[in-house]
Amino acid sequence: MLYYLFTYLYKEYHIPGTGVFQYITFRMAMAVITSLLITTVYGRRLIDYLRYKQVGETVRNLGLEGQMQKAGTPTMGGIIIILGVLVPTLLFAKLDNIYIILMLVTTVWLGTIGFLDDYIKVFKKNKEGLAGRFKITGQVGLALIIGFTMYNNPNIVIRQEVTFPIKYDAPIDYHIKNTAKGPVQIYTQDIKSTHTTVPFYKNNELDYGKMVKFLGSGYERYTLVVFMFFMILIITAVSNGANITDGIDGLATGTSAIIGFTLAILAYVSGNVFFSDYLNIMYIPNSGELVIFAGAFVGACVGFLWYNAYPAQVFMGDTGSLTIGGIIAVFAIMIRKELMVPLLCGVFLLENLSVILQVSWFKYTKKKYGEGRRIFLMSPIHHHYQKKGFHEAKIVTRFWIIGIMLAILTIITLKLR
Repeated sequence: MLYYLFTYLYKEYHIPGTGVFQYITFRMAMAVITSLLITTVYGRRLIDYLRYKQVGETVRNLGLEGQMQKAGTPTMGGIIIILGVLVPTLLFAKLDNIYIILMLVTTVWLGTIGFLDDYIKVFKKNKEGLAGRFKITGQVGLALIIGFTMYNNPNIVIRQEVTFPIKYDAPIDYHIKNTAKGPVQIYTQDIKSTHTTVPFYKNNELDYGKMVKFLGSGYERYTLVVFMFFMILIITAVSNGANITDGIDGLATGTSAIIGFTLAILAYVSGNVFFSDYLNIMYIPNSGELVIFAGAFVGACVGFLWYNAYPAQVFMGDTGSLTIGGIIAVFAIMIRKELMVPLLCGVFLLENLSVILQVSWFKYTKKKYGEGRRIFLMSPIHHHYQKKGFHEAKIVTRFWIIGIMLAILTIITLKLR
């Protein structure tokens, strides 16, 4: 909203200083600062209110050191993160931008599902919370909305270069580019496409439609099915991965901040015609506006970490964990980097796999030997290290380091072809 106000003041009255709102980097910085202020200043008040309402965490005794001391710690703190994301975005982003609209829908949609889950747990005294099938239905529903919008909305396009070889005596102007094979004439066009970015692949690009090329003539008609399959898979996997990772103080919050910062960089270079050309990556018109949302997201995570770091004064609950996971997944889809998520979100993936492996091996060995056996002392894997005697602050710090390494590797892959 402030963007439109200051743009109007700049264009109509030329008031000094109002022109800075034209710059994405300035608005991103303002979004980060505003988000930090909301989460740190007003976060304290919300925590006190949650404690007053006795919205405390119910802790099962799993035999982990210091675990029972966390009983009664205020939960549903994800509300702080959601406010820290929504308010700066509404203030500083272009609200008619389709990418921003989809991110706002994602935040509210998954925030509502997470809130219902926490509400049932806390106020209805039902430890199971919202039934798993309803969570999955909500996540799949969001994936369908995102997928169909991405596939059909005319404002969601990529810019593609079209080249034509020319003679050496052709006049040189801005349409001409010298390549290894000689000068070529270039023009660009914005097209609807199901292309996405894939690390370690030729040109780092893949078309979802061509994944079913083996079906023969007419394979293009299955493009939407393949596209929607990946949308559903990525959104549900990352959202649930963040939910599983939120098991010890600061782990999910800090890891999400690292991922969010990386996505902000990827969004900036993908939405900037000069950087995308320099890096030879896909240029996505109008996607640069997502940098403001990413700034608000990182600020919200860091601000929440102020209270969520060990020893935690508040837990985000499913209100926060489902939301931040969904935000990361949808954001990656918006900038067509969703197939880089397994690398960037490697910590979430590791946590997910540890649970899947543990449960699968236990069931298999129980069926075969009559007694269930375990791969880890406990899953998710952060509890395995707790069982081994590592302090949770050390576990969190080391997982953050792994997250930073994966983030750097993700950015590097843009130039590995």
